[in-house]
Amino acid sequence: MKTAEGLKMMAAKLLIPPAAGARAVAGTMPALHGRTAHVVPEPRVSRTRIREHAVPERHTGNTASAPSSRVLLGGAAVDLLGFSEAIGLISARATSRELPPLAIASANLDHINHFGIGSRWASVLANGSSTLDGSPAINWLTLLDGAPLVSEAHRLTGRSWPRLAGSDLIGPLLDAATDLQLRVGFLGGAESAHESLKSRFSRERPGLVVAGYWSPGRDELTDPAASTFLATAIAAAKVDILVVGLGKPRQELWIAEYGALTEARILLAFGAVVDFLAGRIQRAPEWMSSNGLEWAWRLALEPRRLARRYLVDGPMAYASLRSKSSSPEEVPGDAPGDPAERPAPTTLAPPPVGNRGFAVAGQTADVAVLVVTYNNADDVDPLIESLRSEAADQWLRVIVADNGSSDGTLDALSRYDDVISFPTGGNLGYSGGINAAQRLCGDVRYLLVANPDLVIERGSVAAMIARQRHSGAGIVVPALLDEDGSIYPSLRREPTLPRALADAALGRRLPGRPACLSEIDYDRVSYQHAHPVEWATGAALLIDAGLASELGPWDERFFLYLEETDYFRRAREAGRVAWFEPAAKMRHRRGGSGSSAALTALMAVNRARYAEKHHPPATAAVFRGAAVLSEALRAYQREHRPALRALLGKRHWEQLPHAVPAPQAKHDDGGHLRGFPAGSIIIPAHNEAAVIARTLSKLEPLAASAAVEIFVVCNGCTDNTGEIAGRFHGVQVVEVDEPSKTLAMDTGDALATAWPRLYLDADVEIEPVAIEQLFRRLGEGDLLAARPAAQYDPGDATGLVQAFYRARGRMPSTRSGLWGAGAFALTREARARFGTFPPVQADDVFVDRHFAAHEKEIVTCRPVTVHTPKDARALVTVLGRNYRSNVHLLKFQPAEGGSGTGQSLRELLGSIRGPLTAFDATVYAGFAVAARLRKGPGAATIWERDESSRR
Repeated sequence: MKTAEGLKMMAAKLLIPPAAGARAVAGTMPALHGRTAHVVPEPRVSRTRIREHAVPERHTGNTASAPSSRVLLGGAAVDLLGFSEAIGLISARATSRELPPLAIASANLDHINHFGIGSRWASVLANGSSTLDGSPAINWLTLLDGAPLVSEAHRLTGRSWPRLAGSDLIGPLLDAATDLQLRVGFLGGAESAHESLKSRFSRERPGLVVAGYWSPGRDELTDPAASTFLATAIAAAKVDILVVGLGKPRQELWIAEYGALTEARILLAFGAVVDFLAGRIQRAPEWMSSNGLEWAWRLALEPRRLARRYLVDGPMAYASLRSKSSSPEEVPGDAPGDPAERPAPTTLAPPPVGNRGFAVAGQTADVAVLVVTYNNADDVDPLIESLRSEAADQWLRVIVADNGSSDGTLDALSRYDDVISFPTGGNLGYSGGINAAQRLCGDVRYLLVANPDLVIERGSVAAMIARQRHSGAGIVVPALLDEDGSIYPSLRREPTLPRALADAALGRRLPGRPACLSEIDYDRVSYQHAHPVEWATGAALLIDAGLASELGPWDERFFLYLEETDYFRRAREAGRVAWFEPAAKMRHRRGGSGSSAALTALMAVNRARYAEKHHPPATAAVFRGAAVLSEALRAYQREHRPALRALLGKRHWEQLPHAVPAPQAKHDDGGHLRGFPAGSIIIPAHNEAAVIARTLSKLEPLAASAAVEIFVVCNGCTDNTGEIAGRFHGVQVVEVDEPSKTLAMDTGDALATAWPRLYLDADVEIEPVAIEQLFRRLGEGDLLAARPAAQYDPGDATGLVQAFYRARGRMPSTRSGLWGAGAFALTREARARFGTFPPVQADDVFVDRHFAAHEKEIVTCRPVTVHTPKDARALVTVLGRNYRSNVHLLKFQPAEGGSGTGQSLRELLGSIRGPLTAFDATVYAGFAVAARLRKGPGAATIWERDESSRR
């Protein structure tokens, strides 16, 4: 048996000295409705001796002295200890005032259901996390309980471990508390159970010091103010060991949020142990416990309360246990009960006391608030006023992008000198507006995307920042309130086929369904505690600026609806988690986008678009079929019929709401667009009859108004490319005999007179508003070269081709160079860095190598559309051409900075986050190898191109 000093030494080895003691809570708190009972004064006794406890034989087996290990069981971290080690560790921690509080949880199948991988509360019990207000961390010790988990731990480690049920540990722990005169408190259980407990303790444990009993109601436990007051009442009672019997997961969630405020050294999340101690629930017979049948005993005693846990959730948790468990060697982390050593976040410098001003351009800011307006003149004043209150806690820069309002929204915003507001040049949609605003955010730490019809409750932005720093989340979302103050169900789950089919059959608004059959999270408990989420409605999102930079522009194809779904998914694929923070509250009028048959159709079509973007064609087709079923079942309602037509035929998609540039009606006396920056566009074209009209139709407003010079240089064309281009008023068509792209670009340079110049491939579509933003950015004087953001349009490409471009889109280098978009722009100074273009096909790579990173930029604007090859053969042709072009380029311009192949391989491996991304990376690598092995034409200047995207 271990000595008291030995137990202390063991505990010291398992723990790291941490931060300071608990924060005192000040201020007036609400009463607890008279439910706090009999608080006992603290005795003046020594706390230096730990009694040696006799361990029942059935608990020890041969593991009493086994070293501790940690395993993942169903994705939940579980600490493996012998019975004596657990008692010694907990007892030692109870006597220490230098270490953080230690919470003890019991891991059984119900624990995996609530805290295992993929569950709602999966990351809530992370060791080493500090509380939002800076009070000390709660360290978690999760002990093995439940026969299936004991069996799985044995399989993983090759040794036997005892079950450490709370009902077995509580007796020895109360013995230790009596011996050391530690003060024990009981939170949870009925008041009648507490009365029975007092009577029993007076007879059986007369030396036990009980500091108090608390029996709060459910409403008190879910009310932050009441829970804070309850925690301070416990702290006032000087509780050393707090037994928390609120039921799983409520007890663990309450401890995680409020446990540090109780100032208890030990918090035991022991469920029904109060009822066991009071004799209200009878323990299972020994033979049932020994054979793993205690669950059947509990179910027989309380069938109504426990049927779902054991008969519905239990089998699913068992499946997770068998498929998602890991041995100690595969589990990162510290010793049991250890505070994780997370680097302290840098402190934000607060604004001066009483600040209500916003940081303007050029001033330092912590948060850029990005707002997109469309006829929101009545909404902006309440939003700005609520943001001024938040400006007292952190520096805010408020940027409003207006999508063509006609109700005086910009006039209303012009009254605020410290609000940056501007027109986007049309109705670019929610994503387009965010992208336009993000370009002006400057050097900040966070982006807060906010709907214009929000009113932000005081302290919400600070609470979201605290949650981000606390959890390392990539995105934090607040609680959204309806105008009457009720919680709006804003939390969502990733669209899956079962959820899509359930929504089709039952409707999206029917609550009470299992999580696997509902995209919307209606569970009231989800909105009461902070936890990771898959995604949430995009009315308010705090985004880490580093993540925003990594992800790049929002996908503007969605225009309105599901753009945030796509953004959250991209964040998850980048390895970042989103968290919900209930302490942040914002009232949302939810009237901004309105409702119409066209918007209903757009919602349905965007679901199909989302499935096509993120799933193989066969799976996407099933998703689209589920959407068709949903609209067909509701076709008796007039507003759903356009949605059904749109889903049945893609030709209707272009008729749905989409980005619309501003009307090009404001001309000066010379017929030029008023205020549009000068510049030239040079389009080399070789037999581009199939696509040139598609490209020029986007530029027609600019060409007709002579806002910019547009040259189509037909080089060696044998089709009617020039004839088609000549039909567009204002486009200048030039014919040269030699089929050379670089010669065509030099020819355009010789004819053009304006700067900057955009060199545009003939099959790439770009909107006038993107050209305006690109030219304006180059006109600011700090850049020499730029290209617009780009998006791949796979159309009806095969699944392998789509996988290739998904992998390519995750590689950082695709978002840092001038190449890859079929469009780049140069200032006069930039163009002077080289003479004529060399006879190479990799002209964009050639240009990119002339500029340092700080001299070039990918401009956040409406992305150009790059049409991808449609099949594997065409893709290999394009990749082979690119590879040979880059090799040929080395004759004119040696590469710098090491191996491009090595860099691509590192980026590709770094993009792998799971099975899907691994599949995509494998496909990418396969195509890259095939392209290098493919033999092509000898002349690198021959235009070996993909014809499949031109059909």
